[in-house]
Amino acid sequence: MTTKMISKVEGNVLVLEREFNAPKDVLFKAFSEAEHLRQWWGPRGWELTVCDLDFREGGVWHYCMKCVDESQGDFFGFESWGKAVYKKIVPNEKIEYIDYFSDAEGNESSEMPATLSTLSFEEHDGKTKLVNRAEYESPEALKTVLEMGMEHGIKETWDRLEEHVSSR
Repeated sequence: MTTKMISKVEGNVLVLEREFNAPKDVLFKAFSEAEHLRQWWGPRGWELTVCDLDFREGGVWHYCMKCVDESQGDFFGFESWGKAVYKKIVPNEKIEYIDYFSDAEGNESSEMPATLSTLSFEEHDGKTKLVNRAEYESPEALKTVLEMGMEHGIKETWDRLEEHVSSR
């Protein structure tokens, strides 16, 4: 069963919502512990080959997703580096961070837009609604990441997250 992701664009803000069949503490743990992130982060056919996580306010998560699926053509073997800097963490409730494209050394990309992301976890009857509010510097910056296929990538990533938390 695939749960539908709700997506709304409001100027320079993208809001994504989805309900997961898991309590919020399980879902929160999936975002806050490296051993969980390694199991589900990234679209299908991609693996987290680097996952250096310091999950605390002011901490950094530096990671690399690598395409390991030969059927993805030119993407096969491609590495995508990212870096999250945690601003605010409320256990089992909220994670706020700035998400950057980066290189292998953790240097932030000046060509690609950064995102202020806020993840909210709302539990009802053992299920959790995840709300991801992603704010960009401009509507044009948001358009850039949407045109890169970011929404499809998040849908696949959240499908993998659902499979991960459902198996717990």
